[in-house]
Amino acid sequence: MSVIVPAYNEADNMVELFAELAATFEAGRLDAEVVLVDDGSSDGTLDAARDASGAAGLSDRTTLLRHSRNRGKTEALQTAASAAAGEFLVLFDADLQHDTDEIPRFIDKLDEGADLIAGRKVGKYEKRFISGVYNRLARVIFRVPARDMNAMKAFRAEVLEGMRLRHDWHRYLVVLAHAEGYLVDEIDIELRPRRHGSSKYSGSWRIVVGMLDLVSVWVQLVFARKPMLFFGVTGLALIGAGALTGLVALVLRFGFQQGFRPLLTLVTLLVVSGLLLFVLGFLAEMMAGLRSEVEELRRDRGESRRSSSSTVTDDE
Repeated sequence: MSVIVPAYNEADNMVELFAELAATFEAGRLDAEVVLVDDGSSDGTLDAARDASGAAGLSDRTTLLRHSRNRGKTEALQTAASAAAGEFLVLFDADLQHDTDEIPRFIDKLDEGADLIAGRKVGKYEKRFISGVYNRLARVIFRVPARDMNAMKAFRAEVLEGMRLRHDWHRYLVVLAHAEGYLVDEIDIELRPRRHGSSKYSGSWRIVVGMLDLVSVWVQLVFARKPMLFFGVTGLALIGAGALTGLVALVLRFGFQQGFRPLLTLVTLLVVSGLLLFVLGFLAEMMAGLRSEVEELRRDRGESRRSSSSTVTDDE
């Protein structure tokens, strides 16, 4: 099991973080490692983590990585996951707003057969209303069996294999995993006050970005996989509107002897736009088919590697 910790300017939290992780590992007799990624911090987070891991007796079970600049939590997650050795990955924030003692509960849930466990924040906490609106929208749009997208998570390492995560899309890990057919479950967890430092996700602009990302994910999961649903249907609708407008123009011209040239221009615009969108949808559909074949080939290769690995282990 690997505990993944993205950290940005969290030097003041390192001593308590590693002390509590060490206590949890010992109490639960967990065979676990810590993979911490310093995401371009300017306060000495990496050095603080190195000292804290040694003081907690976890230096031999800790991997410390660093980005040369602040790239974001999603990128830190991917960097950590690529270096993690565990079958189960636990995404744990460095601000200690979640209790390390929750980790065994998440692992037990994964052992029961789920592929991803999402924590659901309970009790009173800041930004509860905004978080509630966002989570409700995500549930309605994507129909995921989880009520909180942005709390502590644990998942099988294979969940990230082949998953394309864009910047800030760690918030949609639950959605993307569910869309890929992985079994998602949730447990209630308490959100504790931040002990040191300040939140990295504050300000009204974050709400706008989150909503735009929500639309982007929706487009990728719906239209990017079946582009004809958007381009083809819209193109046919425009062609139909052009034909209807042309019919009106003919009735006016021959039935009432009133020519209206702008209608002819509108007919041309609608029909040409519709044809272009339909052709674009056709080409996008071909590209989506090729992408599906590539993803299937990648999955087959991944399963083949895992099968070969297990065979070698059995032989030994």
